[in-house]
Amino acid sequence: MPVKPILQLGDPVLREKCKRVEDPSSPGYGRGIAAPQIGVLQRVIFLGLPGEQPWALINPEIVRRSRETIVVWDACLSFLSIFMQVERHREITVRYQDLEGNTLEVEAGEDRNLSELLQHEIDHLDGILAIDRVSDTKTICTREEFEKRYRDASPYAVATK
Repeated sequence: MPVKPILQLGDPVLREKCKRVEDPSSPGYGRGIAAPQIGVLQRVIFLGLPGEQPWALINPEIVRRSRETIVVWDACLSFLSIFMQVERHREITVRYQDLEGNTLEVEAGEDRNLSELLQHEIDHLDGILAIDRVSDTKTICTREEFEKRYRDASPYAVATK
């Protein structure tokens, strides 16, 4: 499959709700991104967690949300130069299909920031962007300011090469 450009903030496709995938075993999905970010309006996300194989979630849906919420720094490949704080549920349960069409569930919490990540990516499938969930507009900042002022206190504070 050819490499597709990542759609950027302002592209109306990012605001569209995605269709269910009828045949999860069919080939042709990208990696490490929500399908609508590359212009594919299908309910597919790929995660690339450190030390693990890429993980495809087809037709993911949040079936349980904890009452407890957290405020976290968020950023997006569709607007790399902007960071903001958003409110997310501390824990969620996600039901999805794998590439063979099996229905599975995953409990996600703060371990590996999985709850936050899944909520962010599933939002993309519903046409919702992190900027729509900003908890306080005064937290919106450039990547440069985030790096200078907030990086050390955030989950993004991992060594990069």
